[in-house]
Amino acid sequence: MWESLVAVDIEHRPPAEDISVRIGLGDVGPLTFCTARASAVTVRRTERLARADEEPAVFLGLQVSGTSLVVQNDRECVLRPGELAVYESVSPYTLLFDEGVDHHFLRFPRAALALPDRLLRDTSTVTLGSDNPVARLAFDYFCQLTVTDELHQGGHADAVVEPSIELLRAVLTWQHGNSDLAKGPLEATLTLRVTQYVRAHLADPDLSAARIARAHGISVRHLYAVLSRSGISLGDWIRTHRLAACRRELAGPKGRSRTIAAVGRSWGFVDASHFSKVFKQAYGLSPRAWRDHHHPRSST
Repeated sequence: MWESLVAVDIEHRPPAEDISVRIGLGDVGPLTFCTARASAVTVRRTERLARADEEPAVFLGLQVSGTSLVVQNDRECVLRPGELAVYESVSPYTLLFDEGVDHHFLRFPRAALALPDRLLRDTSTVTLGSDNPVARLAFDYFCQLTVTDELHQGGHADAVVEPSIELLRAVLTWQHGNSDLAKGPLEATLTLRVTQYVRAHLADPDLSAARIARAHGISVRHLYAVLSRSGISLGDWIRTHRLAACRRELAGPKGRSRTIAAVGRSWGFVDASHFSKVFKQAYGLSPRAWRDHHHPRSST
């Protein structure tokens, strides 16, 4: 933890034999993230550790389940599932996880955010999410970012760094009351946020343009216009990614355990004949032929 994220003191609440910790660490460009599940702990960034900080950073904490308490600069906030908070590495802080840890942490270089000191002071150690619609959108986006391995590699990683920074800027400027300052980052990250939302809900048969637009606080017309500027046709994009998911499942180790129709339904294709037709158009083989190619029946 010290080498990858930040230097902190960790006090485990249970006796040694009952301690349970699972941590995933990674990075996307200059952003570092940690996803953690653990038994109850108290995490302290002491004054001594804060003074030794060589690169000031801003931390974003996302509460997945349970509750936690963030304390910094004589202020504290309680986080519940779906809520987030920011705090700075250059000042001492304490994180209390009395119920255990189920949390995502993201570390942003302070310089990359390029926000005024006062704005950061006013928005740190504040519960974000319940009355901040931008924060609610950001919660889903950053959760996906931390757990989606393909976004941490190559061109995908390069593509998400700037939108991620801009989205956090939008959350904090909106919270500070300057919605005009937030509009630019929100618009700049909209396409990426929409595609990540769609990826997360590909299996939902009721996924629609109206639902996607509503989730992002925009009109359907604006949704189509934004995607069109990025060369994306929504219907084609959804169908392509659903077919790719079906293709992986049919070729995977459990490809024989479900019917073709069931696989199609699980990824939003409610009509089995339509599923077979569009699959063959896309890949040149029917779903059954594709599955049989990867799972040939043994001869007797």
